[in-house]
Amino acid sequence: MRVLISGAGIAGPTLAWFLAKTGARITVVEKSHALLPHGQNVDIQGSALSVIKKMGLMNQVRRAYTTEKGTRFINPKGQPFAPFPAHKENPASFTSEFEILRGDLAAILHGATKDHPNINYKLGTMIKEVTSNDDDKVKVMLSGGEVQEFDLLVAADGQWSKVRKQIFPPESVKVVPLGMYVVYWTIPRTSDDSGWWDIYLAGGSRIITLRPDPHGTTRAMFTIMPCNAAQEKDWIDAAKNGREAQQDLLRKEFADAGWQAERLLNSTDKAPDFYFHVLEQIKMAKWSKSRVICIGDTAHAPTPCTGMGTSLALSGAYVLAGELSKLNRNEHPSRALEAYENTYRPFVEEMQKIPRGFPGLAHPETLWQRWLFHRCISAVSKVVAIPWISNRFGDEADDQGFPLPDYSTFR
Repeated sequence: MRVLISGAGIAGPTLAWFLAKTGARITVVEKSHALLPHGQNVDIQGSALSVIKKMGLMNQVRRAYTTEKGTRFINPKGQPFAPFPAHKENPASFTSEFEILRGDLAAILHGATKDHPNINYKLGTMIKEVTSNDDDKVKVMLSGGEVQEFDLLVAADGQWSKVRKQIFPPESVKVVPLGMYVVYWTIPRTSDDSGWWDIYLAGGSRIITLRPDPHGTTRAMFTIMPCNAAQEKDWIDAAKNGREAQQDLLRKEFADAGWQAERLLNSTDKAPDFYFHVLEQIKMAKWSKSRVICIGDTAHAPTPCTGMGTSLALSGAYVLAGELSKLNRNEHPSRALEAYENTYRPFVEEMQKIPRGFPGLAHPETLWQRWLFHRCISAVSKVVAIPWISNRFGDEADDQGFPLPDYSTFR
């Protein structure tokens, strides 16, 4: 089987690794000329840990840990309180035992696949056009002008996939806004930066956080949930108008936020990785059409609010490869694509559910609401620090929620 994968992030290389074990010949195209370095924090949970173990990459993932000591909140005076330390005995922490930067995980997956004789990476290349998708083959024109045929095309090119847009009609892709905007960037680390994920609630439905990384820098994140229609319009417009407009709006909205807002706002101009993100979920009516399948965020972006995007990408890639491994020689992939969706979709839909009131409850608008949140989170921190209570959160299997199917090819 000849497979073309669009996207060299998380799902694409993972799928390539498992498909190569079936004897498939895989081409991975990626529009960037080099893998993007570092990225923001992600964590690996549940059955995704079993996927990493099957790939023999657990030690590499552990070595790339972000060094984060845990999570704590910052009060209006800039003082830390309500700590949630990160360790295996405290699974109630907001910091995962397997916290890693997205770019570091992508680099590990790329390193595990780039030298395989059945896997060919084409960086700086994208799919210009899908010219046909029928019972015989899927034919594409690449950005360099060459036309190639494959047995299967996998769209793993992210939430705003250009491949998906060509194949699936707009009415089959539902975009669900969460009313939240996130801005990330990297700043130089100072001696005052802690090794914790420090979270500061600024009021006005704003949050500022700082997190350590293993590369000698610090990761900054601002989030906001606009309080009225006019403010919402400002953020929607900024999302369309480029980095300069986004930085201007960020300075306007967070100038009076307090804590380290001034330092962070002054650092945006020099940030090499300034990223403005509108939080929206992707929900597709169907993940496949003939010989084209969507995986990862392309099919079901859950948003960082769930903490499951990376884990869903890893586990989904494994399941898709497993179902494809059961096909007969020269068989159309539709049977495997249907089996993949029937097996994996119920779990995905469950993971996409956002708890009622979230993320709004974590973004108090008034100072009174912030005070109440601080009191509650402080109490929770003290309660989960009690060993017998903390232990009730732990001792769960790696495959919690979705036991990985057993495929003979991957034993």
